[in-house]
Amino acid sequence: MLTQQDAQNASVKATHREWVGLAVLALPCVLYAMDLTVLNLAIPSLTTDLKPTAAKLLWIVDIYGFLAAGALLIMGALGDRIGRRRLLLIGSAAFAVVSLLAAFSKSAAMLIVARGLLGIAGATMAPSTLSLIGNMFQNEREKTFAVSVWVSSFSFGGAIGPVVGGMLIARFWWGAVFLAPVPIMALLLILGPRLLPEHRSEKAGRIDIVSAILTLATVLPIIFAIKHIAEGGDAQLGGLAAAVGLICGGVFVRRQLKLEVPLLDLRLFRLPALSVALSVNALDFLVGFGILVVVAQYLQLVLGLSPVDAGLWGVPAGLGFVVGSLLTSALLRVLRPAYALGSGLMLGAVGLALMAYAIGVHSLILITLGNTLFAVGSAPGTTVVADLVVSSAPKDQSGSASALSETCSEFDGALGIALLGSLVTFIYRQMLAVALPAGVPAPAAETALRGIGAARAAAQTWNDGAALLEAAKHAYTSAAGIALLASAAITVLTAILAVTMFKSRASIEGGVAVDVEPP
Repeated sequence: MLTQQDAQNASVKATHREWVGLAVLALPCVLYAMDLTVLNLAIPSLTTDLKPTAAKLLWIVDIYGFLAAGALLIMGALGDRIGRRRLLLIGSAAFAVVSLLAAFSKSAAMLIVARGLLGIAGATMAPSTLSLIGNMFQNEREKTFAVSVWVSSFSFGGAIGPVVGGMLIARFWWGAVFLAPVPIMALLLILGPRLLPEHRSEKAGRIDIVSAILTLATVLPIIFAIKHIAEGGDAQLGGLAAAVGLICGGVFVRRQLKLEVPLLDLRLFRLPALSVALSVNALDFLVGFGILVVVAQYLQLVLGLSPVDAGLWGVPAGLGFVVGSLLTSALLRVLRPAYALGSGLMLGAVGLALMAYAIGVHSLILITLGNTLFAVGSAPGTTVVADLVVSSAPKDQSGSASALSETCSEFDGALGIALLGSLVTFIYRQMLAVALPAGVPAPAAETALRGIGAARAAAQTWNDGAALLEAAKHAYTSAAGIALLASAAITVLTAILAVTMFKSRASIEGGVAVDVEPP
């Protein structure tokens, strides 16, 4: 139940220092998200310069997300122990230094190492910043708004990443995309010690090194397996990697239950608010990340947009998420969290259905409108979940709970890409197989069936390649439309789950689990 101390804290208003500190905390979040997307536009020029193999290019693109996901739990626990502000500043300094290493990489191997180190440094930012917000803002309405700003900063960074990358590459060289974080991180290192409070857990002990290794051994193989299979890789290799990850995950769970001071306190899952919030968030992120890949391929490979143009058409959706996140605080003043979540997700489902229709008629404006509606609608869910993570977990474990939430988001995003990508690929193959033009050579047909990108290459090897490419575009358009409708259905089910589960728990009121005792 709420204690008298909790009630007193809830009435405390944030000062000017806390609000300026929030702006400072938003800086690393923007950069973290930018680094997930900014590299995409640099791939052609860095490929010409560094000449990586196909496998090395895959690692250049993916290793940042791999190691960021694998290190999140470790960094969350480390912040609980050494101090969240200290960890944030250490990670920010490392991010700036390694960004310079990435910018001036002389080989593909050097860039892979730099990107991996950037992922580890980036993993310090999300759990540290979210847990610091929980300590800086005691008033629940102010905390909800602050979390909204935190969520918006990630979305804003992801939205402007392709645009910033395109502008830098147009004027400089591919390595310039890694230089943007350096001055901003320097500013954070100057302002952070003055504006941000320090907070650490008094009960935390030493980090269990074996558990830390097991988190990486669990996360990395599973994410690799999901992406490898989704991209048409060897199923046996993917299955083996997944099995290794699951086995390590089982060992990790058993170890946490036995340790007196675990790296991840699994008792956090006994908190009803946290468990329900993560379930809703899982489905939301599954759809959100999945449609990003589907729509990006449609815009570039079917409509023929350049990467820069495709990135610009995605900006309204990114801004829509920012607007939706910032409006969440006001929405929660008139609606209970259950209804705020449900209504937002239903709006998102409408946006997905509109996108499915727009793709069928090749309407770029309607696609953008539908994507923006989905972004606005999904924002309340992301914000409320992040708020619940901060509010429901004990203060001594807020870093670990934040890291758990971020790790789940990474997993759910990868799973969404794998599932929706696999669904699109399966439908695409079935439709193209019965629509192949007469006389197409067997090698060209086999190549085209691998995906819309491969179909473009296959079309160049055959005299009547235009007919093959047109058939491939039609097949992909149909497959993408079906995937978007499936996503709309998942979103509707998520809305029903959110309203049912949250409404049934009187403990969820104003974004706070008020009747749950800490484990």
